[in-house]
Amino acid sequence: MNANLTQTAPTFKTPLVTVMAVYKFALLPDAAAIVPALENFCRANEIFGTLILAHEGINGTVAGRPEAIDALKNFLLTGKIFAGRLAGAEIKYSTASTMPFLRLKVRLKPEIVTLRAPEANPAQSVGTYVEPENWNALIERNDIVLVDTRNDYEVGLGTFSRALDPATKNFTEFKDYVATHLDPKRDKKVAMFCTGGIRCEKASSYLLSKGFEEVFHLKGGILKYLETVPAKHSRWQGECFVFDERVAVGHGLVEGDATLCRACRHPLTAADRADPAYQQDICCPYCADQPQKHAAAAERHRQIELAHARGLEHMGDASHNAAKARKLAKQQRAEANRARARGKVG
Repeated sequence: MNANLTQTAPTFKTPLVTVMAVYKFALLPDAAAIVPALENFCRANEIFGTLILAHEGINGTVAGRPEAIDALKNFLLTGKIFAGRLAGAEIKYSTASTMPFLRLKVRLKPEIVTLRAPEANPAQSVGTYVEPENWNALIERNDIVLVDTRNDYEVGLGTFSRALDPATKNFTEFKDYVATHLDPKRDKKVAMFCTGGIRCEKASSYLLSKGFEEVFHLKGGILKYLETVPAKHSRWQGECFVFDERVAVGHGLVEGDATLCRACRHPLTAADRADPAYQQDICCPYCADQPQKHAAAAERHRQIELAHARGLEHMGDASHNAAKARKLAKQQRAEANRARARGKVG
């Protein structure tokens, strides 16, 4: 299997790239045998991104030409290899101005979202789904404990008002948060949300296994909420982190203004980039005390610049150029927004 080989992202003639996020908890005991066929299909259709298969289902985000993504959807939902087992999968679409992934990875893992809690089995028990249009009414209730199940760097870019932040570094730490901060005897009604819905399915199943009476979760996650609920009615604050080169999206799933630190991969807001500790392509406030990461990033940047000076192509060019293009586009959007604001004031 060639799942980790770097590819050259194609330059599409269409002005937009279609991005598809998909997951489904389903019994796939033959997951190992499916991986090569799925990888070959994606490569043949110039689809980039990551797909994870496990005995419990599928999870991932990929991008490609609109017709290629449509073909992949049909391959997953109606193709012979899955035999209808992915019917009803949670699928969300968005667009990107350029390919947001640099390679294709199709991987077999023990879980499609890692919690390491066998008692959490969404195929057997899961919380109550809440449609995006009904979410505001639920989270405004006084008897609801609202919990953000994402990691700290994701919460830092945006969240719902009143939401509790577990301050986790990874999803497996969510179990510790539940044990120390939530009580089934006290917290009778818990509502949870995550990026696309998958973590909440497992988290809600976990809470039910621990004796919590009523557990709700946002169907389709934050992405579906931002796609469905108009900004003027939204209770969302900030941007939503996504795991690709777009970094974050806002209402309508338009690409946000956040960028990534090339040293530690932490998402950065405009305020972070204005911090004295920030050096473009070198370091940021979140890795200011980690000189080893600065040195690695600085050396990588130096090698790219040396290659350019010699008229050569560097293996990091694709990532470097994509990052530069996205940063420039975000700067241009910010300037356009400021110009519009000045016009309204004037």
